[in-house]
Amino acid sequence: MTQPHAITHPHARTQRNEWFFPRGRLARGAWESVVDSRIPGWRHTGLRIADLAEGDAASLEADAVERLVIPLAGRFTVTHDGGSTQLAGRPSVFAGPTDVLYLGTQTAASVSGVGRVAVAEAPASVFHPAQHIRRDDVPVELRGAGASSRQVHNVGTPDILDADRFIVCEVITPSGNWSSYPPHKHDARSESESRLEEIYYFESALSRSIADASAPQEADPFGYLRTSSSEAGDIDTLAEVRTGDIGLVPYGWHGPCVAAPGYDLYYLNVMAGPDPERVWNISDHPAHAWVRTTWESQDTDPRLPYLPTTDRSGEHR
Repeated sequence: MTQPHAITHPHARTQRNEWFFPRGRLARGAWESVVDSRIPGWRHTGLRIADLAEGDAASLEADAVERLVIPLAGRFTVTHDGGSTQLAGRPSVFAGPTDVLYLGTQTAASVSGVGRVAVAEAPASVFHPAQHIRRDDVPVELRGAGASSRQVHNVGTPDILDADRFIVCEVITPSGNWSSYPPHKHDARSESESRLEEIYYFESALSRSIADASAPQEADPFGYLRTSSSEAGDIDTLAEVRTGDIGLVPYGWHGPCVAAPGYDLYYLNVMAGPDPERVWNISDHPAHAWVRTTWESQDTDPRLPYLPTTDRSGEHR
């Protein structure tokens, strides 16, 4: 596994894209990607990604971490605590929210089914019982306006999930739009800011708004991620992102995430940190915070929300 250089000082100079990992770079065993404390300088959050075929199962050992099982595409059965939970899932990350399953610390589990699944993690010391949050109970929020419009699924935020450490959400950015914007940070403890590591896991696809148009076979869905240094440490990411890629934000200003025209962009965020409060407090970049005021005179992108559609067979798509 290729790892970033060890961080020996919070203000040490960094290499471009040191905290960006193309798909498969963090492969471990049956998992396509694993983010955890084996990555030097990474402490508070984790993520696992797997593609499962018929008959496959992904094992999760009992460990001092809490977990959130998130179907990206497909349906899954999670066996845990002597029982099992059926996750109805969804056809893709661009089909609106999914149901998810929370597992408390020191809970072993096995995930089986057909499709693509994510498991968000965070080291935890306080046990919370398993919680199955159904799709219809996931808050769907439209943020921003105009070309800054995006859709947020609050699958693991404090208002919906009783957890110990992490905050988990999904974001859909329609083609041509910007999200994680204005650039912001959460790496200093203050009345207005909390300290949180953040994981970005990406997927990209032909835009749902033009999905019926004829696209060439060589179409290559992509977007961009940008992070930059703050007083907490040096970081420099400017990466072209595609399905399966992962960007880590230990500190620093992050944003925007940009969906290229013709292609929609999705990302899963996992956040946690050393502060005792489980709260997402941020500071906008002082050079760009004013952009929020322009949204007052703009409408939300009419392509949103992206929710499931039903075909003639009654299947959700």
